[in-house]
Amino acid sequence: MTRPSRTRGSGHESRRMGARKRAQSPLQAPSGSVRSWNFDGGVLLGASGLFGMGVVMSYSATAPLALDHAIPPLFVEHLAALGLGCVVALVAAFTPLNRIRALALPAWALSVLLLAATDIFGVEVNGAQRWLPVPLLGIRFQPVEIAKLTSLLAVVAVVTNSPGRHGLPASRGAVAIGIVLVPVTFLVRQPDFGNAVLLCVLTATLLVAAGTPLRQLIAPALISVTAATSYIATHEYAMRRVVGFIDPWQDPQGKGFQLVQSFVAFGKGGVFGTGLGGGRQKLSYLPEGHTDFILALVAEELGLFGVLWVLAFFAALWVAGTRIARHSKDRFALLTALAMTAALTLPAAVNAAVVMGLLPTKGLTLPFLSHGGTSLIMSCATLGVLLSVGRSLAQPKSPRSSR
Repeated sequence: MTRPSRTRGSGHESRRMGARKRAQSPLQAPSGSVRSWNFDGGVLLGASGLFGMGVVMSYSATAPLALDHAIPPLFVEHLAALGLGCVVALVAAFTPLNRIRALALPAWALSVLLLAATDIFGVEVNGAQRWLPVPLLGIRFQPVEIAKLTSLLAVVAVVTNSPGRHGLPASRGAVAIGIVLVPVTFLVRQPDFGNAVLLCVLTATLLVAAGTPLRQLIAPALISVTAATSYIATHEYAMRRVVGFIDPWQDPQGKGFQLVQSFVAFGKGGVFGTGLGGGRQKLSYLPEGHTDFILALVAEELGLFGVLWVLAFFAALWVAGTRIARHSKDRFALLTALAMTAALTLPAAVNAAVVMGLLPTKGLTLPFLSHGGTSLIMSCATLGVLLSVGRSLAQPKSPRSSR
């Protein structure tokens, strides 16, 4: 019986075929493929947990506000914004970083125009002109949420265009500061002092990470602190928030009312809470509890255990985002990952500190949980950009990306 003949290269050919099949497996797509689903597991874990908590707490917080509806309209708005936000996140996640970089400055310019339009045509709510209506659609949105994301991307694009490898030239730092001062000026006029301060802090963090010498930031920091102090001293609503923070019990029915009611929610909740849907502070005791103070409602109904779960999901985002930044292949990817991570986790830390009485009230939402369509959609967009940076780690490095 004769044995079948075998050519010399058949073994090498079979190994090459096997490697090609493994590379085309949907579980391990080729690194350069645009359709590769190389999403970071830590980012997905944190985002999924926050999405779930947001849906549950949105229904629980808004149901008492719409007893004549089978499904609370505010809850429907939250679901619609979350659905649109997921689409936006996917689009951003599959957008190449070089395209994001090219669109950064034009998107920033568009957001500035929207802020200017808000200054002229905006709708005033609770003493602040932050909403821009869209007459043909009958909706309104907050351009500040768009401006925060686009300003950070524009700053990253500017500082990474610097040819220097050791530190950031003073001229580039000045341009970056100027980029942020434009939207900050509009925010102060609205007024939206909390988001103005947040944007300045995020920008300072990026400039330090980009290698700006600290001596170059001393003058801008002193000017910012002086301006913030003067603003608080000359604006009654800001001073009222500071006084209510320092001693909320001095005027529990006035300046300190919201913070005192937040303390009550935490006290009632204890370790395990009163049970989902069993909270009473949402029954008009805690003003706007479904927005800025949603974490207080979490504390009342789910207790310390629920609050720690929320913070753990944000911690997962922070850990995953910093890991993505650490393994990034170029400065733009690194600083973009840091910027997106900070844009999601720093507001969460500030919001948690506010509802616990560690910082004065600033009007900042808790990303993914607080009610607010624009905030939710832009948080998803920020998440998508972070996922895009994570996907780029598996793609071949471009010779031009190392600048």
